[in-house]
Amino acid sequence: MTDRGILYAAGFLRATAVAMTGVLLGLHLPALGMDAAGTGLVVGAGLAGGALATLAATLRADRWGRRRFLLGLALLSTLGTAASALLSTTAALAAVAFLGMMNGMGRDRGAASVLEHALLPSTTDDAGRTGVFARYTVLQDVGSALGCLLAAAPSLAAAATGIGEVAALRGGLLLCALLLLPGVFLYRGLSPALVPPPGKAPARLSPESRGVLVRICALFAVDGIGGGFLTSALLTVFFRERFDAPGEAVALLFFGSRVLNALSHFGAAWLAKRIGLVNTMVFTHIPGSLLLVTVAFAPSFPVAAALFLLREGLVEMDVPTRTSYVMAVVRPEERTVASGTTSLVRTASWAVAPSFAGWFMGGIALATPLFLGAGLKITYDLLLWASFRRLRPPEEGGAGRSG
Repeated sequence: MTDRGILYAAGFLRATAVAMTGVLLGLHLPALGMDAAGTGLVVGAGLAGGALATLAATLRADRWGRRRFLLGLALLSTLGTAASALLSTTAALAAVAFLGMMNGMGRDRGAASVLEHALLPSTTDDAGRTGVFARYTVLQDVGSALGCLLAAAPSLAAAATGIGEVAALRGGLLLCALLLLPGVFLYRGLSPALVPPPGKAPARLSPESRGVLVRICALFAVDGIGGGFLTSALLTVFFRERFDAPGEAVALLFFGSRVLNALSHFGAAWLAKRIGLVNTMVFTHIPGSLLLVTVAFAPSFPVAAALFLLREGLVEMDVPTRTSYVMAVVRPEERTVASGTTSLVRTASWAVAPSFAGWFMGGIALATPLFLGAGLKITYDLLLWASFRRLRPPEEGGAGRSG
């Protein structure tokens, strides 16, 4: 298997597990008797663990060895997810969520993705870079769709066999752990040319790259906080409590959303060639956020589901374009630092919001996180367009420095 194939396969399996985990946490934690605030605490702890791992990847992955670091991440996430199936208290679940970097967002945006993003451009050229990221993201969203579909299995199994909801959900989490395990073996096959031996210090950012990253990271922090209000686990709580939607219906809804996400990435690569990466990010993201606001006012679950699916057909078009853009405007040797820094900012920002979101849902209004998340994301889009519309990557005739 080629290096790109290994990265694609590992990303696909991990995305499947992460998406399944995101939905199952929203079902499992309330089934244990945990309220929205406790659910938010556990989700926030998992995101905080992911943020710390991303920081370590940014500062130490090149020095410790990229292959070794990827293997360690795969092993920790497997063990942490398996342990979450066996525990019941809020404190214990928060601890293993942190150590296992459990991503209640339901979207795979962790430390392993950081390193994969840094490695993928070396498997292609400038002209093919956005396409490579689009295919990588499509595979991740296909995996996410499959994970959301698999998340319906515990509810269906409980109804069919009478084994009990909690027991069925524990089994679902163990399946997530099994899906994470193959990464331990896949990463061992990466070639030495792509993952050099340990010992290389992270590249020092040039003044130009540093200035660009500071501005990008400030904006990504706004978007990340907005995303933290909209984790799959908390959206699952919203749909369950607002519309009394059954667990299998919510899982199928997220399955449909991931399918639309995957299809949208082909459109993102096509659109970026015509209107540019930044315009594609902004002009698809804003309508998606506006559609999210309408979900809060939907009179029934079918209407809310339809509006949510329309939103999902747009909201992820910025993912491959955003990653391709960041990798294009820094030097090749700066990609690990750039990928890690931007991802760290987003992951850390995600970790800020869930605990507040859980409190808002219980203390103010169930839909409050939807309004806050959408508002922050629209603010991010407007500021991004104002700040970066003139800084173009090489394939658009700009002065980016992708090698």
